[in-house]
Amino acid sequence: MSLDDPRVSAISSRTIATPDGPFTVVADEDAVIASGWTNDLDFLLWWHPLMRGSVIRRDTTQLTPLLRQAVDAVTAYYDGHDRLARQVPAWQQSTPFQARARDALAAVPYGKCISYADLASAAGSPKGARAAAAVCANNHTALFVPCHRVIRGDGTLGGFLYGLAIKQQLLDREARTTESAAGSAFVPHRAQ
Repeated sequence: MSLDDPRVSAISSRTIATPDGPFTVVADEDAVIASGWTNDLDFLLWWHPLMRGSVIRRDTTQLTPLLRQAVDAVTAYYDGHDRLARQVPAWQQSTPFQARARDALAAVPYGKCISYADLASAAGSPKGARAAAAVCANNHTALFVPCHRVIRGDGTLGGFLYGLAIKQQLLDREARTTESAAGSAFVPHRAQ
């Protein structure tokens, strides 16, 4: 495939600098298909076996409308607002449980945390904490589906593909922003 092939022109990426390191977004015309704190496009695309080796427009000067929306959402997130990130469509092939868990992840408010057990319950499987953890571990649209907001039931961080240091920085940033906006202490959210 060449860059002039219409099948390639629909997939593009952009890497932007953030306080937590480079953040790359890969999107087609309809949705973000991969994103995370790396500038290694091959690393991001290992989630997509059919796309491995594909030619993708990297950091093009002209962004597609969806890629522009995603980049703006990342910038807004680092300015303390995640409303735009919640509006960016993010796609991942999923089972029904995984889709429900991804929807539940998207509903976790900025500055709040839930446990893996809470996520499982929200996805309709109260005994599925391990399955919920697997959804988080296999989330290839980081930030747009905020798996960093899920922690262990004992309050420890659990895991994060981009490292626990970045997960802690994200949670700390959200807590500080939430505290300054509300004028009160951060209290982790626990789903009922």
